[in-house]
Amino acid sequence: MSVADLAIDPQAQRTLNERRAQHIANELVREAIGSIVVSRRSEGKLYIVDGQHRWRASVLAGLPTIMAEVHHNLTQAQEAILFLIKNRESHKPRPIDEYHVGLTGGVPLFVDTERILQKHSLSLGSSSTNGVGAVSGVLQITDRYGAEVFDRTLTVAEAAWGRSAESWDGMLLGGIGMFLGRHGDLVNDVELAKKIERFGSAAKWRSQILSESSRGGFNNSGTGSRISTAYRGILSEWNKGRKASNRIEA
Repeated sequence: MSVADLAIDPQAQRTLNERRAQHIANELVREAIGSIVVSRRSEGKLYIVDGQHRWRASVLAGLPTIMAEVHHNLTQAQEAILFLIKNRESHKPRPIDEYHVGLTGGVPLFVDTERILQKHSLSLGSSSTNGVGAVSGVLQITDRYGAEVFDRTLTVAEAAWGRSAESWDGMLLGGIGMFLGRHGDLVNDVELAKKIERFGSAAKWRSQILSESSRGGFNNSGTGSRISTAYRGILSEWNKGRKASNRIEA
């Protein structure tokens, strides 16, 4: 297939890394390129589904053609799903690329997460006052506990700490999400936010979590362990001042 006839749809693809493509081109062995995956849409245009870096490397190396596996009459959403399938078998895309492609493909996990983020006027991919950087952590909350718990998690975090990059820290959101996911039916969210705020700022919470996690040694320093540490801290704050009969057990 002629490389000049191929195009990229950024909504159904990861972001093209020009440096990576140039590196491939510099060491290109034509016989080792293999075949890329292409979609011929109903209007006849050809879009790369998988293999855009090998295609771009071929362009940079001056190769006129490339072998391709062609799929016919796919929709943009079907192309996105095919991209995710192909890349789970090979070079996994960055979480944020996978997220955007999943939205294009209409994957419920990504669509539900995006709906809640938009409700809170937040975007996913970078840490800021209006952005959450912890892509995998956010998706994990929705995946494990559902969109409603993710919604409550963001509400509690903002009520406790306001809108700031620190409020949307992945460990903190993960801990709140785990607590609400496990005990949400026993919890008043307004009271929970006040108890979390009473302990301290998001920065103080984060420092405490990192300190406690590091004391547990190397095996307890991963993200999962830090989220569990955050969960235990939130549980402890919730139980403060409560009679034994009203406390929540871990």
